[in-house]
Amino acid sequence: MVQGAETKNKGGCKPEDYELCNHFINAFQIIGKKWNGLIISSLCDTEDMRFKDLARCIEACSDRVLVERLKELEDAKIVRRSVDSETGIISYGLTKKGAELKPVFDQVHNWADKWV
Repeated sequence: MVQGAETKNKGGCKPEDYELCNHFINAFQIIGKKWNGLIISSLCDTEDMRFKDLARCIEACSDRVLVERLKELEDAKIVRRSVDSETGIISYGLTKKGAELKPVFDQVHNWADKWV
């Protein structure tokens, strides 16, 4: 049994070290922050979204907070902000780093459909 547990945790944090697992903690500080999950999830299903479209997807989030969260996600290199040179329209999309979260969010959606 102990040997199986060691194999399972190889390369990751051991249960007794969870409080020291900085990568895990840092990941949840980003994706676990209120509204960030919904922002990322909304962007997973489309190439780019304008601010007003994101705001419509997440109606309960104020524009001020949505702007803050988008800036934080941009600083974390999860979201990219683009400005169309001709129209000046600002849109948001996922970076490669952000796009790699899609399978994670798909699984969260599956779990929520089943259990929540």
